[in-house]
Amino acid sequence: MSGIKARLDAISAIINYQPTHAPLNFHDTKPTDVFGSNVFNDKVMSERLPKGVYKSVKKTIAFGEKLDPSVADVVANAMKDWAIEKGATHFTHVFYPLTGQTAEKHDAFLVPDGKGGAVAEFSGKMLIQGEPDASSFPSGGLRATFEARGYTAWDVTSPAYIYENPNGTFLCIPTAFVSWTGEALDKKTPLLRSLQSLNKQAKRVLKLFGVATKSPVTSFAGAEQEYFLIDRNFVFSRPDILISGRSLFGAKPAKGQEFEDQYFGVVPRRVLSFMMEVERELYKLGVPVKTRHNEVAPSQFEIAPIFEPGNLATDHNQLIMTTMRTVAKRYGMICLLHEKPFAGINGSGKHLNYSLGNDELGSLFDPGDTPHSNAQFLVFCAAAIRALHKYGALLRATVASASNDHRLGANEAPPAIMSAYLGEQLADVFEQHRRGHPAPAAHGSGRPQPHQPLRLHRQPLRVPRCGLLPLHRRSPGGPECHDDRIPGLHRHRAREAGQGQQDPVQRRRPEGSAEDHAGS
Repeated sequence: MSGIKARLDAISAIINYQPTHAPLNFHDTKPTDVFGSNVFNDKVMSERLPKGVYKSVKKTIAFGEKLDPSVADVVANAMKDWAIEKGATHFTHVFYPLTGQTAEKHDAFLVPDGKGGAVAEFSGKMLIQGEPDASSFPSGGLRATFEARGYTAWDVTSPAYIYENPNGTFLCIPTAFVSWTGEALDKKTPLLRSLQSLNKQAKRVLKLFGVATKSPVTSFAGAEQEYFLIDRNFVFSRPDILISGRSLFGAKPAKGQEFEDQYFGVVPRRVLSFMMEVERELYKLGVPVKTRHNEVAPSQFEIAPIFEPGNLATDHNQLIMTTMRTVAKRYGMICLLHEKPFAGINGSGKHLNYSLGNDELGSLFDPGDTPHSNAQFLVFCAAAIRALHKYGALLRATVASASNDHRLGANEAPPAIMSAYLGEQLADVFEQHRRGHPAPAAHGSGRPQPHQPLRLHRQPLRVPRCGLLPLHRRSPGGPECHDDRIPGLHRHRAREAGQGQQDPVQRRRPEGSAEDHAGS
């Protein structure tokens, strides 16, 4: 078939497209009833676990205490019964090897009973540890193939969930993936280890300020996922897009992004139907997706959740990508997650909104109303700047890949550039300290910006406007604090109109600005 004939057939198929299944019913089922319905979350555990077992698991989740092996069988039995009630026939340890994708091996609950029947079986040992073959997973040259045994270990801080398929469901258990000798073979293990180190060092610094906290200091993140939706008929006629996820040859379209009219434009009806179904599926999995909109390039869109603990946010981002790929096929489209699918137009990525803190302290990156005298904030802010300067090469390595380094060509900044930008007000505060004469900021009204933009790889890390001081140290007459984006973190009430410095992150971004860049 000639290229012209294939294109004409694809256009004809698109024109005559009809949905293959009935619309979702949003009237009978409320989103609040759906949210978290397929998650073995705190509510389910409190209902199904004995009180002592529930408290033990909660301590492990909340404070990082060692899991009591004696409770594993009880948790596994409750998890099995809950999953089977929801139609699950199999369970799997979900892990994230160095392939850039999710991996899983399914095992059945049913085992023969020796009498011609079968019984459901799921022990604590099966829950805590699995042994998938690791011979074909990348290991960075750590081991020879014949030595490549790998082990999955239950991550109790990330809840198990039920994943639905048209022909059934199965239980998914988030896990870390390591070798026999403890080397990390995945991306979750280094993250969990970094969170332990973060908590230890942050509490060491807080101790110098006389601040004690029971809860671990942890990271909070919200990854804004960008993606392209392309009709399957076009994709199937392009082997380069079908195989590599991006165009390797071709020509510029007649209409690109010259007028930027796609950005925040009205979402096409077919795409909006896709977005709504994706959100419904993610609600079931407890993923707090919040935002959807058209992105800069034609056929480019974005979905973004609210802040969550960093480990959970990472797992949820994997679920977001998996769900989008699956649902797109139901609407006759392919979801492209490549950082640069097409030459000459905006690339996709993740703008990572990031913060540090906990429910007792608030955000450690919050400058408060007097950043020039807020020593605790200045120390943590300076530590982040110093880390970027000292470990820039390591941070660079975390985002270096053939696909990410190929993003240049439209609005993206070079991914090799590692930089930090504090904004005029905070830059002035640090300059005054350098001169040894700290004073209230000279810019604006002296009040901090609603978000303090700290940019890495020219990406804005939007830190929510949260109260910094511990609750017991805040003045009784201080402003009220509200922020539903991070559980337990607090934000000052809205300022009166016209007061304060304008938030640069909220302005309409010009072409080539940081938010147009593809993130890591």
